[in-house]
Amino acid sequence: MALNMEKALTIPTPDVNFYAVQRGDQPRAVFLHGFSGDVGSWDAVWAELGADFPALRYDLRGFGQSLDRDGKPFSHADDLLAVLDALHIPCCDLVGVSMGGAVAINFALNYPDRVRKLVLISPALVAWDWSEDWKNLWRPIVACARAGDMDQARLLWWRHPLFATTRDSAAAQTLFRAILRYSGDQWVQDNQRRELPDVERLHLLQSPTLLLTGGRDLDDFRLIADIVAASVANLTRVDFPNLGHLLNLEEPKTCAGNIRGFLDKV
Repeated sequence: MALNMEKALTIPTPDVNFYAVQRGDQPRAVFLHGFSGDVGSWDAVWAELGADFPALRYDLRGFGQSLDRDGKPFSHADDLLAVLDALHIPCCDLVGVSMGGAVAINFALNYPDRVRKLVLISPALVAWDWSEDWKNLWRPIVACARAGDMDQARLLWWRHPLFATTRDSAAAQTLFRAILRYSGDQWVQDNQRRELPDVERLHLLQSPTLLLTGGRDLDDFRLIADIVAASVANLTRVDFPNLGHLLNLEEPKTCAGNIRGFLDKV
């Protein structure tokens, strides 16, 4: 497959058939979307990265077209390992936004020999202790979903302060359509395996890391970013004061330029 060609593919693993989009024969980077997202979350960034950048993006388990068939406890990091093994990718760069950033960190801590570099965009953390402000916004969404009113749950999620800057950007409709596509299954039942907090072992991260953050992100994510920046030895942080949580949607060209510049650096 030529480097300027993309193809959609299904990646079979023992538990899930993962839907993915691949550019190039040997992907150098794997892109991990955020909660309620899918492969489409990266459309604008991929367009800006250039056709000569070989990469893979896939729908995480339970999102997009990667259906969770059995509902048993799982780990997104272990799923990523299964995807890399299925495609015979021994080592790669990881790019993750929000929940995808948490997956990237968790994977790099669990399987450090499989990661070259990390790019974290407004990352979350596995087993993070969310603030009461966050929980108070989250509970009504979950309640609506579990009561069977998924349209109202999606509407509350769309109106969430997390997306305030994205709603005011050119990417508003892109985000809105993504939320409409989201099944909402994780609001009803989240089958992720319970784990110890990754915040306690961030100092063990070995991979060179680029941290991209928005100055107008919510307090929980600003705190996570500050802790990551203080804990990881080989880290470069770029903060954008006027942007919010979803830098990949709000400023895809700037986001792609930082990603490519960091990953291309020898």
